[in-house]
Amino acid sequence: MSKIHVNATVNGDAVEYLCEPDESLLDSLRDRLGLTGSKEGCGTGDCGACSVVLDGRLVCSCLVLGAEADGRAIETIEGLADGDELHPLQQKFLEHAALQCGICTPGFLVAAKALLDKNPDPDETEIRYWLAGNLCRCTGYDKIVRAVMDTAEEMRR
Repeated sequence: MSKIHVNATVNGDAVEYLCEPDESLLDSLRDRLGLTGSKEGCGTGDCGACSVVLDGRLVCSCLVLGAEADGRAIETIEGLADGDELHPLQQKFLEHAALQCGICTPGFLVAAKALLDKNPDPDETEIRYWLAGNLCRCTGYDKIVRAVMDTAEEMRR
């Protein structure tokens, strides 16, 4: 099989890569572009560890083909911080101890940012609903939800 040439925008930067026709976007990001922040937890779209934003829509990158990213905009966990300055979500995750092993953390952060971009004033129910596609086996969800609520409040000031 011949490889597919892809031109996309990742975290605001134009990129291009060659991928296999059956290669997932997750594998393209990790293996072709060296963006290893997104994790493969399940490979079936059930855990959310590989969450990215594709053209403004939160998706599991393990369920999207790398070739489908051609001409599209992708936001990954690597685009969250501004250089050495953490995004407020990242800072609040630290402050609230909303992470342990770290496998799920990138997906939760990307999903939470997508929520706050859409609604800067979500209530707890909306946060829990929005993050329902992300699984954590270490921290439980309360610390994560509290971190997102605290971030939303801080960002509204």
